[in-house]
Amino acid sequence: MIRAALAMSRDAAKAVLDEVTLQALRKVVDLAEGVIDDFTVGDPLQDVELLVTGWGCPPLDAAALAAAPKLRAVVHTAGSVRAHVTEACWDRGIEVTSGAAANAVPVAEYTLAMILLSGKRVLERAHDYRESRTRDDWLAVPRHVGNYRRTVGVLSASMIGRRVIELLEPHDLRILVHDPYVSDVEGAERVGLAELFERSDVVSVHTPLLPETRGLVSRSLIASMRPDAVLINTARGAVLDQDALAEATRAGRIRAILDVTEPEVLPPGHPLWDDGNVLITPHLAGSQGNEMGRLAELAVAEVARWAAGDGFAHPVHRDRMGLIA
Repeated sequence: MIRAALAMSRDAAKAVLDEVTLQALRKVVDLAEGVIDDFTVGDPLQDVELLVTGWGCPPLDAAALAAAPKLRAVVHTAGSVRAHVTEACWDRGIEVTSGAAANAVPVAEYTLAMILLSGKRVLERAHDYRESRTRDDWLAVPRHVGNYRRTVGVLSASMIGRRVIELLEPHDLRILVHDPYVSDVEGAERVGLAELFERSDVVSVHTPLLPETRGLVSRSLIASMRPDAVLINTARGAVLDQDALAEATRAGRIRAILDVTEPEVLPPGHPLWDDGNVLITPHLAGSQGNEMGRLAELAVAEVARWAAGDGFAHPVHRDRMGLIA
């Protein structure tokens, strides 16, 4: 039977791997007891052939791999593997899979919800209703409020971006997409970056943070957005020119929904906190609560496939590492 071990922070293990999941893993692999959160203590990897990793896993660098002569596969229970899968892993030929497909689901659901809520201006109107305690004149609601034939621009046909497009398809929306690395995306019109921002009523950012995407959503792109357009960011805060965004929202020209910022928690006095045209959520779009079960189920399925000799259904490839989160 394949010898396997868990490598992640103990908090991550507690959050993701319940007893049902652990029992399911034990049916297909010989799972070591406990959780490894430090590869330098003792000899935890000596006989391990497969690692089930998670948030807080130490880097699998050359030193760690030297102590893991039998390691052949890594199953990650979260999205990005950048923090722990190193070049040494690829040089060894270690097979890698991640829970990115599972984690894409709640992010896309969050995005869909925010697109539809922002179109109806639900949050702002609920606030006004609470303040006034009187109903507004629904026949006098401006024509730009609503979701009928609004244009949604998706920045990056990533796994999450594609899932957002799928979820948007049943709605009466025009969908645009920009991604320089794809030639066609089903359900969306492919456009240039500038055109995406100029034509969209909502722009949803799903590009990974890479050296070439830092500050990609620039001052000029933000300035080109339609009046009252909405910018949604569930990717990484540094993808945006945050100062330019703050100026545009404070001026009341556009609105923003930010699940991520740069830094991750803004300083207490940052102007975005008190801006009525900005909704900031605490990086909650990804898997949380019972959604961790989806990550766990995918990991168990991948472990079972690999142990049976069938390979991974969601492999991570070395040549794609420069394009993924």
